Amino acid sequence: MSKTVTLREMPSAATQYPKAVGAMLPMIGKPARVAANATLPDTRFRVENVRVDRSRLQEYCHATGVQYGPDLPLTYLFVLQFPLAMEVMVASDFPFGAVGAVHAENRIERLRQIGADEPLTIETHAENLREHRKGMLVDVVSEFFVGSELVAVQTGSFLKQQRTSLSDEPRGPAPKDSTPPPPDRVLSVDLGLIRRYAAASGDRNPIHMADLSAKLFGFASAIAHGMWSAATAIANVEAQLPGAVVYTVRFGKPILLPAKVNLYTRRDGESFEVSILNRRKGYPHLTGTLQPRD
Repeated sequence: MSKTVTLREMPSAATQYPKAVGAMLPMIGKPARVAANATLPDTRFRVENVRVDRSRLQEYCHATGVQYGPDLPLTYLFVLQFPLAMEVMVASDFPFGAVGAVHAENRIERLRQIGADEPLTIETHAENLREHRKGMLVDVVSEFFVGSELVAVQTGSFLKQQRTSLSDEPRGPAPKDSTPPPPDRVLSVDLGLIRRYAAASGDRNPIHMADLSAKLFGFASAIAHGMWSAATAIANVEAQLPGAVVYTVRFGKPILLPAKVNLYTRRDGESFEVSILNRRKGYPHLTGTLQPRD
């Protein structure tokens, strides 16, 4: 039977990051490999009466280009639940560490517009641990309520990279690099912008904060947050979205900083497809769809 832990306030990064770093230490940290039959903690973390910090929201809008107004930007739901998602992943009984986990996919289902002044209850848990060709994948799910009304569900899928029984499955031919078509917009991003996003979002993962710390995790330089990309990709179309909408994204190769990347937007009726591609080789950094919720 699941257990719900109701916290008096959102957890602090100051207490979470020591746990995240401790999980990486040999002998006392979490195992380097996750068993295919590993279990997830059956705990839900809940915070009631969550109020949006307007100044922080405004900084988020400046960093991403999404509109600041009376309603919450669609992707800001990820930011609001992020401390609870981290609380799930730094728990001692979660099977792998939060630092080094790859945010592979994201899904936001909004049932209606949510006012920036509405008090929210957020409840977060992990589910659906499964094998993936590149490792073990898990969903961290956050539900948003206004009173007893469910208004949104945010699902982040995180990958622990390792070999699995699916690793040797045929992958088909690798797509060839090719010069992409002219973009609808060129996005410029550098470390300064990403640090501003990190401050506004609360996500100060070391792979985003400095070249040196990113290199410790195998990157050539600091990389942009995937959810910065997800927000910026829809900045020009968000005002055209219905209140009830589903936004799904898949993250490709990381954006190494500094960078200029190509943004593409295609409309099909009430739906949109967005993508961010490498300017020289055409491979995707992000692909996403926005569809009215049935």
